[in-house]
Amino acid sequence: MRRFGLIGRPLGHSASAAYFTAKFEREGIADCAFALYELPSIDALPELLRAQPELEGFNVTIPYKREVMRYLDDLSFDARMIGAVNCVRREADGRLTGHNTDIAGLRASLDELLGDDLPEQALVLGTGGASQAVQYALAERNIPYALVSRDAAKGNCTYDNLPCEVVEQSRLIVNATPVGTYPAVDDAPRIPYAYVTPAHRLLDLVYNPPLTQFLDYGQQRGARVMNGERMFRVQAEAAWEIWNP
Repeated sequence: MRRFGLIGRPLGHSASAAYFTAKFEREGIADCAFALYELPSIDALPELLRAQPELEGFNVTIPYKREVMRYLDDLSFDARMIGAVNCVRREADGRLTGHNTDIAGLRASLDELLGDDLPEQALVLGTGGASQAVQYALAERNIPYALVSRDAAKGNCTYDNLPCEVVEQSRLIVNATPVGTYPAVDDAPRIPYAYVTPAHRLLDLVYNPPLTQFLDYGQQRGARVMNGERMFRVQAEAAWEIWNP
């Protein structure tokens, strides 16, 4: 049995197992299984690998996209440039190679959400591993951006001192945090939504629920919005290609 999976914590919101199980059935892919491996810390990864010798590859989600890198033997170009990993291929000799397929999903999402109408600046909420992929995708398009973080040392500003004019001028706002993810569906990043306009575009990397409070607030202000489902599907298919070269 070929095994694949997802590591992270928590994983109750994840659709990965359902997605791959349906893919295996739909495409007639036999002798494959996908499971969720909720690890109490990244230090539990070596034991997981020992316990699952048939595990050929796994995705990585919050909070381990950067922490997992210290256990890897090699990195793809994108993973090295981004500084975060969300997909790992396990070679027959046990070597682990880290990749970043989030960037493929982000490229597809930004293409659909923005088209050729690129904003003069963007605002990225969060500074974790997912945010690093967002920053990379924006840099590819030469879109300047500011970072908002809970930690003043990591971002251009915090949620407590985010200027209203920055929100007004940033016609693309990306939520790269888990805020609003199921089951905390009533939560939303603390930004002044009154300064969002119909000219704004809001992208939420969260896909469960499909309409987060962040996106709902944007819709109420007339903004065009997109959730993380397209990114999720594109990165999942990119991971499958990496595991099956």
